[in-house]
Amino acid sequence: MGHFNFHHHFLAKTGIYNLNFKENIPDSIFSAGIHPKDILPDFKSQLLWLKKIAENKNCVAIGECGLDSLVEINLDLQKEAFLKQIYLANELQKPVIIHCVRQFQEVLRMKQFADIPMVFHGFNKKSTLGNQLSEKGFYFSFGRSLLQNVDLQLFFKYVPLEKFFLETDAAEIDIDIIYQKAAEIKDLKIEDLNEIIDKNLQTIGINI
Repeated sequence: MGHFNFHHHFLAKTGIYNLNFKENIPDSIFSAGIHPKDILPDFKSQLLWLKKIAENKNCVAIGECGLDSLVEINLDLQKEAFLKQIYLANELQKPVIIHCVRQFQEVLRMKQFADIPMVFHGFNKKSTLGNQLSEKGFYFSFGRSLLQNVDLQLFFKYVPLEKFFLETDAAEIDIDIIYQKAAEIKDLKIEDLNEIIDKNLQTIGINI
């Protein structure tokens, strides 16, 4: 088995595939959610679809979902949809994979409604914000930005071992490259990094 890819958009890859609305359910594990850019004015049909899909044994997380200041969807509508997905995750006891663009403080506020682990995917911010979120119990998944973003590398170097995952997201790169960089920054052996990720998955309720 290769390195675990926490969040990706390619069915051929291993790890957690991000399922799109009304897409056929894959044989492998996946996450399902309503992305902020895809929220309909009346998202009841989307929510009904999600509730049905999320009960599938291969659905290991809700998401990606969250808040995005750069999409045209009304922010209040985004908050409503995000909250309903948090409640669904609570009900099913599955972690949430968060998409967040310029709304970190609001996501931080909304965490009070969650009693499940919440993971910021594709995290690429500086230590100041990262430390604040870490102290509030959030997890992080790091992707391609880890390869070159020096500020992000500094945060990653000191992020607790029990708080992170690694991903490719939509980038057409090999997850091995990200693992190699992460191991270098953390001064870890690749085998130890794999064990850490496996343990973290179990901690948030994902058994592979």
